[in-house]
Amino acid sequence: MYSEKVMDHFAHPRNQREISDADGIGEVGNMKCGDIMRIFIKISDNHITDAAFQTFGCGAAVASSSMATEMIKGKTLEEAWEVSNRAVAEALEGLPPQKIHCSVLAEEAIHAAINDYRKKQGLPPWEEKAGSSYETTDAGD
Repeated sequence: MYSEKVMDHFAHPRNQREISDADGIGEVGNMKCGDIMRIFIKISDNHITDAAFQTFGCGAAVASSSMATEMIKGKTLEEAWEVSNRAVAEALEGLPPQKIHCSVLAEEAIHAAINDYRKKQGLPPWEEKAGSSYETTDAGD
């Protein structure tokens, strides 16, 4: 059902912690399945120097959070914004259709953290692109 990479990121999550002095925090949730994801980012010279997460949810949600934080570290804000749920799912070597919403949450949490940082800097938030994510199913966890 799950790839070895999903199982590895679930059993050995990377960056699972809080960053107390984060420059941006993005918190999102899926009310249908109960997953809650919070991503923390540190920014220096427009680059994400550190990223961490706290997730309450299923194994796929933890794995998606873990992979997402690994993918955005070292990227510019613009590059991190372009990390899609599709890219997270592909980096995990796939997610079952009923778990794609977990990678969608990861993308949304990245965007929320970046926009939180932008608001704190007095900058307008960036807008989501229509149709950039997989469709989510109504199936819960």
